Formats: sequence, structure tokens, C-alpha cells
Amino acid sequence: MTTAAPLKGLKVLEIGHSIAAPYAAMILGGLGADVIKLENPGAGDYARGWGPPFSAGASTIFQSMNRGKQGIAADLKDDATRAKILALITAEIDVVIHNLKPGALEKLGLGPATLLAAKPALIYCNLGAFGNRGPLKDLPGYDPLMQAFGGLMSMLGEDGRPPVRVSVSIMDLATGMWAAIGIMAAHIERLTTGQGGVIDTSLFETSCAWMSIPLASYLASGQLPGRAGSGVKEIVPYQAYETTDGYIMVASGNDSLFQRLCQAIGRPDLGADPRYRLNAGRVEHRDELIAELCATFATNPIAHWMTCLAAVGVPAGPVQTLDQVINHPQTQAMGMLTPSPDNSFQTIGLPLSFDGTRPVTHPPAPALGQHNGAVLGEAT
Repeated sequence: MTTAAPLKGLKVLEIGHSIAAPYAAMILGGLGADVIKLENPGAGDYARGWGPPFSAGASTIFQSMNRGKQGIAADLKDDATRAKILALITAEIDVVIHNLKPGALEKLGLGPATLLAAKPALIYCNLGAFGNRGPLKDLPGYDPLMQAFGGLMSMLGEDGRPPVRVSVSIMDLATGMWAAIGIMAAHIERLTTGQGGVIDTSLFETSCAWMSIPLASYLASGQLPGRAGSGVKEIVPYQAYETTDGYIMVASGNDSLFQRLCQAIGRPDLGADPRYRLNAGRVEHRDELIAELCATFATNPIAHWMTCLAAVGVPAGPVQTLDQVINHPQTQAMGMLTPSPDNSFQTIGLPLSFDGTRPVTHPPAPALGQHNGAVLGEAT
């Protein structure tokens, strides 16, 4: 590998809004692709207004999802403008990504059948809500809806309390990742065959994929899972514990780690108890064991327990706030927080490296219609 921009030369048109499609395009752009973001000339991407906070004239959400892109504003209902976009796709674009409502681009003559007929090598990616078939295929959807509909919210939080959601948009982000994976796979095939094709993914499919293990457990047992707070129903002890100065997450994921945990915290009696020797027994007697561990961890601060557990190789870490994450030496050592080339903002880099080099951080997200001149030859 000689570059941290392996997709250099790939040209992508994103007709996207909110998070899923913009994130997919941002991943491709971060890997070297040239990305053009097409927005409605009115308000543009809804996410521009999802704040405060704002940075460089747009919400930080928008900045996070759209850095490194060229931006054009185009009314696709206008015949002349639509003809320009079709000509751009035919002449230059390798990949089209969109997450508009089902059928919207088809009505405008920019659906996959039309575009692939004009350019068979094109890769066309649909990011939907519920998928491309079935009784709900035409319904809209956002991340919280899919966390609920896909079953995730039924497992989050604690029994006896209202449902909660994961506060980051994991369904949107993961759908964007699946789109990027599918596009790169199709691109590899196209290098051999010369043919493009249509990729479909959706928030609902992603929600099912996230739930692979719980759904497999239900299919095997017929029992619906309860809610386990910070823990996991199938593994004990595997959760956060309150200390004298905060919470510590402890993940003793096998029987050997449990024995080491008991020695490290001064509770060899728990390791010797036949009820707790195997994970299945610890799951069966979860409440009794967790109560003992809670009482022990409550006697000392996080630093004390981290020292004890690190000495015997038991995975553990503090439950950190965002400021602690940003300022932690590990975050700095990994170079996760990087400034934009113009130093106007900081962002989190892509979570992968090529031969030790992380892909570069690109310029801020474009202003609405900023690159109409460069891309479409229009006055801006």
C-alpha cells in the first residue's frame, strides 16, 4: 500500500441529506474519492440547521458528515438543470448515492434503470428506510424509529424503566458504512467486468444486522431478552460498577478472566464458589454475584481498581465523558483528533490507517452551492 487515498480517481455524486448517505459519501471521500454533494437550492440538506452548535455557517452535525466534498445546489425539477446533472453523471460520475424517498429520482428520470442504460458502468446505491420491498417499503424513517422498530430499544436501559435509545445515530452511520462497503465491492468487480449495477441497503436491514446475536438467541430459546443496563445477559460479570469517584467498566469475558478478577479485587471467595466457576452458573446466579461485586467496587476509586485489574490483564476502563476522551493520551497518541487543513475546526479522523498513515482530514463542508461554477459552469 503506497497511499492513504486508495480510492483516488473515483468520482461520486451524493444526492443525500441528514446522515446515512452523507456519511457513506464522506467515507469514500476520506479514502480519496472525489465527492460532489447535490442539494436542493432552497434550504439544502436538512442537517445544515440541526444545531446549535454551529461551525462555519452550518451545524456541527453537517460539518461532521460532509467535510471534504464539493457542493452544488440544483433544482432537479427544472428540465435544464436536470439535463446538466444527467450529462455530468454520464461524462464523469462513477458512483451515485442517494437517500431520497423511494421513487423520487425515478420520477425525475434519474432512477437506476435510466442512468444504467445511459452508463452501464455506473454504480448506483439506494439507501432506504425499510428496504426496497415489503408492506413498509414506501414509508420514511429516521434513526430513532429504526432503533425502536428493529428491537434494539427493547433491550436498552433497565427493566421497569422507559425505553431509551443509543444517543448517537448508529443505524444511520452503520447504513452509511454498509453502503460504502457495497460500493467498494462493486467497484472491485467493475475493475474486472466493466459493469456497474444497483446496490440497495436500508436502516431496517442495518437494524436487523445489529441485532444478529439477540435474534439468534431468541430463535434458539424462544425467550425474549430482558434489559441489562450496562451489562450483557449472556456474560457475567460484564458491566459497569460504581466506585468512590465514578464508574468503571469491567469485561471479564471468560472463566479464566473471572478468576483473575476475583484475585485482583481481593475476593478469592467468589472465584472458589462452585456457583460461579463457569459462566453459565454466573449467568444463572447473576443477581447474587453482581451484588457482591458492586459492594466491593464501591470501596475504592477508579485508579485503584484500574491498577489492580491491569496487573492481571482483566479488561477494564473508566466510563469517560467526552472531554476526558478528547484529552486522553491514547486519543492523542492515535491521532484521532485532527485539525482541518485551514485550521478552522477539528474533527475525528477515519478509524483506519494504511501502512501506518491515517487518511488526511479534508476541508470543511461546502457552503450551499459553493461549487456550482466549478462543477456545472454556473455563476455563483
